[in-house]
Amino acid sequence: MTRRTALPLGLALIASLALAACGAKHENTGAPATSDLRLVLDYLPNADHVGIYSARARGDFRKAGLNVQIQTPSDPSAPLKLLIAGKADLAISYEPEVLLARDKGARILSVGAVATEPLTSLMSVNGRPVSPKTLAGKRVGTAGIPYQDAYLDEILQTAGVDPGSVKRVNVGFNLVPAMLSGRVDATLGAFWNIEGVQLALQHRRPRILPVDRVGVPTYDELVLVARIDTVERHGALIRRFLQALQRGTRAARADPAAAASALVAAAPDIKRPYATATVRATLPALFPQDPKDPFGWQDPAEWNAYKDWMERNDLLTQPANVGQALTNEFLPGQGVGQDGATSG
Repeated sequence: MTRRTALPLGLALIASLALAACGAKHENTGAPATSDLRLVLDYLPNADHVGIYSARARGDFRKAGLNVQIQTPSDPSAPLKLLIAGKADLAISYEPEVLLARDKGARILSVGAVATEPLTSLMSVNGRPVSPKTLAGKRVGTAGIPYQDAYLDEILQTAGVDPGSVKRVNVGFNLVPAMLSGRVDATLGAFWNIEGVQLALQHRRPRILPVDRVGVPTYDELVLVARIDTVERHGALIRRFLQALQRGTRAARADPAAAASALVAAAPDIKRPYATATVRATLPALFPQDPKDPFGWQDPAEWNAYKDWMERNDLLTQPANVGQALTNEFLPGQGVGQDGATSG
């Protein structure tokens, strides 16, 4: 991945971002006043969120003047709904979900990548074949998400397999039970760093292929999303959150054991061996592939390529403008001087 200049936002948004940035200069001259910030996760606490819980345990949010209130959604479709309804200030969601929501008119944008590569995978257990070329005539479980069904079409076509030769079974989010019970031969939708690690710990001999290795364009699996009005009025808070998240995630990389402890403290139902293994597997995906890129970097060219793929597969009803769907303005080191003061 190479660092590129972010695509421009709309002119009105650029002006408002500049004003927010210049306002942040004064905020950084002393200890910032404490502000509440409501963050809704994409799902139950897990290793994908280790940077968040590490930052909270270390006091990084508090030092940044933030009282971060972490909410767990009722289901993975809830985060953007809560955000759009004004019941959260930031939400963790998925790049395709951001593009789909904007296609329906939602005034939101992605302000940083949380997981910078696809985690969604084609997976089987007990040593069963998972190569796409072996799936003709087999049953593949999915969560019934339209763009993931399109992933399966792409994967099969890339492998020269007729998508119609594969029986799809909508198992909802019961992907692992469907595999273990033999209801399906493989699944598409589980994460290699979460369910994949869980199955390996259980000695289920998982075979795993991340979707971007078998034909699907790469994308940011998890992103941090804000409403445009929040970006316009509270850009300094978003910047401070991302700076604190960077500190927490870097600390997790330096001491994965301590980070796993922070995760278990936040979610006691998570067993320590599982937390440790998933944290170690996940940490590389929480940083840009190119170390020259800032923490949370979103590559506009990759977003464009993924957006083009969605359009080709009729997942979007109108042409999408990636320049209005994401911004790297608030990432650590972007739009700010070396002392952390904003350059606007």
